[in-house]
Parts: sequence; C-alpha cells; structure tokens
Amino acid sequence: MLNDKVILVTGGTGSFGKKFLEMVFEKYTPKKVIIYSRDEFKQSVMQSDYKDKVDMSRVRFFIGDVRDKERMFRAFDGVDYVIHAAAMKQVPTCEYNPMEAIKTNIHGAQNVIETALDRGVKKVVALSTDKAVNPINLYGGTKLVSDKLFIAANAYSGQNGTVFSVVRYGNVAGSRGSVIPIWKKIIDDGGTTLGVTDMRMTRFWITLEQGVELVFKALEESKGGETYISKIPSFHIGDLAKAMLPECTIDEFGIREGEKLHEVMITKDDSRSTYEYDKHYIIYPNYTWASDSNILPGGKPVGEGFEYNSGNNVEWLSEEQLREALKRI
Repeated sequence: MLNDKVILVTGGTGSFGKKFLEMVFEKYTPKKVIIYSRDEFKQSVMQSDYKDKVDMSRVRFFIGDVRDKERMFRAFDGVDYVIHAAAMKQVPTCEYNPMEAIKTNIHGAQNVIETALDRGVKKVVALSTDKAVNPINLYGGTKLVSDKLFIAANAYSGQNGTVFSVVRYGNVAGSRGSVIPIWKKIIDDGGTTLGVTDMRMTRFWITLEQGVELVFKALEESKGGETYISKIPSFHIGDLAKAMLPECTIDEFGIREGEKLHEVMITKDDSRSTYEYDKHYIIYPNYTWASDSNILPGGKPVGEGFEYNSGNNVEWLSEEQLREALKRI
C-alpha cells in the first residue's frame, strides 16, 4: 500500500511521528517520508537519533507550521498520503491560550484539508483524541471541530478526490501526554509518593505501536468519513501507580478542571452508526453524501445505546498485567 509512495506527517517530531517513521520502514518501502514540523531543534535531534534506524535517504525534514497554508502547499507537492498529527495538546495550555489553540487545531485542520484537496493528495488520516468526545475543555472542543472538518471534507473532494478519515485514541502509554514519564522521574529521583487526581479514575491502555497500526489500517481501507477506534483494555489509575512502585504512597489531590473520570471513545448517540470489528470499531459518517455501500465487510452494528468508555469496558488490566506491560514501553 505505502510502497513507493510519498507520505507526509504533520507534527512529525512528536511521539507518534517517531514511531510511525520506524514502523513504516519496517513494513513498507516508501519513496519518501516528509516530517513537517516547526521546531528545528527537534528535527535535528530526530535526524541524529534515526540515522542508523531507517533509510534516511528517503526522509525529508520540512520546517513549517500548519497555520501557514502557503508553506504547506509547497510541502504537499507530490504527496500521496498525509497523517495529520500536529496539534496543541496540553489542556492547561489550551485553556490559557485559547486563540492560539483555535489557530493550530481548527484553522490548521482547515489548512491541511484545503491543501490536500488542491494538491490531489490520495488520503488524509487525522489523529483525534478521547477529549473530542463530549468535550469539557477547550482542547477537546477544538479537536471536536477538527474531527467534524475532516469528516465533512469528503463532501468537497468528489467521487475520486481526496479521502479523509479520523483515528481516535486517548493518551498513549509512555508518551509525553501520559502520567508514566512523570511518575518514572519521581521514582528515579528516589521519591515514594505519587500524585493521583482521583482513585476512581480509569483510562484506556494503548501503545504507540497500536496507534500506528490503526493509522495503517485507515490508510489502507478507508473510503471517506470513518472514525476508527481501537478495542483496547482499561485500567484503574491507582493500579498503575502500584504497578510502577508497589510500596508507593498515593497522594489523592482531586480531579482537575477539564478532566474526566473516564475516557469516552464512542457515545450512545454515535452508537447508531457504529460497527464493531475484531480489533476495532468504526463510526461511519451520517450525512447525505455518505453511502451504505462504504460500510466495510466483517463488522456488525453495536446496537443503539452502546457506549464505549474506559469505565464500562469488558477488558481490564490488573496491577500485575500493567507491570508486565510497562516493561514493553
């Protein structure tokens, strides 16, 4: 699928972009992978870190911002596939800088869409977040709008134009958005107290590898407007703390503004257009331009009233299972 293709990743120096670069060269022989981001230092570090891991003769680094449509128009020249990973992701930062979050997460999404359409990109996969589902903070609100833009963009592309789809998951285990690196530093520094907002809190467990695999799947089979969600286990935040440091003292300081007790991936309202597959769910678009013929084989409707959140999941990781999973990060 990706052999001899040109792939561009916005925000490509982040956790996802790094893992994607590794895995795309393990599985395919792309003609070129373009890392598009605005931080030259991170690009320099990434070039150095990956010079012996992948075929760097097929990798290009473009300095640019998703806010800059002209620069993206230049960068998208000859590109077959785009993975849109660039975003302002920190909840407190977005709350304090709302206009900046809107420029990056919403206007940036619109720029990606319009540039992909103008440049004739074959497919675009946009990364989403659980926080876009019933959002209670600005970050989630901007990502909800972004998701809607990417899904609706299929109405602009025509029958044989660019295909847009979305991949949704929560905080990736061990990534910069995860609590794991924070707690690991405390433990490495000799600390024995780990801060937990609320012991009732649950989260989904997804690895970077699983996130990249779901993007590969969307690139391979999407027909336009799908939202892909992995079927993954849940865990209790207190069990994660004990898995990292069994004798730790837990400091429960209370849930923060804009934070949820449970991650929600599929709402009851979305259940009417959601299908379950072996390893994932797909929410299909519910628009006049969407066709039932686009529903992929092998799935079954989840049934009205279904909700997929980390608190009502059927699969859970125990403290011991979390300890084993942490070894693989």
